[in-house]
Amino acid sequence: MADRGGAAGALCSHLRGTSQLVTEAVGGVVDTVEAMHRNISGLAPIVGAPRKGPTRGITGLVYRSVRVISRAAGVGIDAGLDQFAPLLNYQGVSLKRERALATLNGVLGDYLVATDNPLAIPMCFRKEGAALQSGRASLESAFPEPSTRLLVMVHGLCMNDLMWQRGDHNHGDELARSLGYTPLYLHYNSGRHISTNGQAFADVLERLVQEWPVPVDELVILGHSMGGLLSRSACHYGRAAGHTWPDRLSKLVFLGTPHHGSPLERIGNRVDTLAGVSPYVAPIGRLGKIRSAGVKDLRYGNILDEDWEAFEPEHPHDARAAVTLPEGTDCYAIAATTQSRADAAGVYTRGDGLVPVMSALGLHHDESRALPIPLSHQSVFYGVNHFDLLDSPAVYERIHGWLADH
Repeated sequence: MADRGGAAGALCSHLRGTSQLVTEAVGGVVDTVEAMHRNISGLAPIVGAPRKGPTRGITGLVYRSVRVISRAAGVGIDAGLDQFAPLLNYQGVSLKRERALATLNGVLGDYLVATDNPLAIPMCFRKEGAALQSGRASLESAFPEPSTRLLVMVHGLCMNDLMWQRGDHNHGDELARSLGYTPLYLHYNSGRHISTNGQAFADVLERLVQEWPVPVDELVILGHSMGGLLSRSACHYGRAAGHTWPDRLSKLVFLGTPHHGSPLERIGNRVDTLAGVSPYVAPIGRLGKIRSAGVKDLRYGNILDEDWEAFEPEHPHDARAAVTLPEGTDCYAIAATTQSRADAAGVYTRGDGLVPVMSALGLHHDESRALPIPLSHQSVFYGVNHFDLLDSPAVYERIHGWLADH
């Protein structure tokens, strides 16, 4: 009896320990998502102190509810995520709700898909936060005066289509007014593998071109951060599938795209040492390996399935297959640096806070990996951070000049 009692006691102890670990994991997930959401929605500086205090409103209530339930019942991550249901039940367009969902998907997007969680963001084009329905009739209704020139806007990690609007400026809307494009905004789950999203994006673009109310003469893609990698992946898979849209893709513009990865992801489990440097990255460090597939793809800039399929998620080496730029498409790269100017040797010692200048320009010490973007198609902007690329007047003028040049 004593042995049985001891065994039962040990089992209970193990169960309590397991329950505690699960509860702490839920708390860690919630802390991560809330911290990322707070920093993104509050536009915290790329480098500097993070935003303090809890989020407010409906999202704050959701985060608090998850913590209370997980502490009281020792629930798992799935049950904890169920408490985000109010985000789905909200009627209308709420910037805070959209940012919370985008952040959650950026951090745990692959997990949400694997568990059929309704919080997972489906890929689609949206207009003013509402999903566009497929089919020519639906597109004709949404765009009464469609242009033959399409401008597709692709957001980055933990972001959404509404975040192209920054203050009073939106690159897409301005280019539509000045150059006659019809802008379309892609909305997607940035926590999935870039190659997975790339294949879906290629299919979505093909349907768009086939169903657009008028013949498409020109297609231009503007990708910010991860959005540029996603666009390159879609070009590769679209061509491989025999799609027609790559033949219409005249120009591809990258804004702060980590073509060769971001050092912040490469430090992996050591990312928590940057807690005092970047409020956008510090929350991820709390969970170490619990980073989405999308985040891990940013380690070196993976855009193909074979870049990750045969390797462990924490594989420390650059195993990418060399992928050149799409043939027949003019490609342009904009990089930013928080420096006020280049140093005496002409070296950029700082990037935009998340992406090094060399990576954003597609430059690499290995010539087989370097992207052949002409110098005339490259620009570096000083005193600009990663998110300033979305509303910098100088950046907009450069994009405008490139797209206006036929």
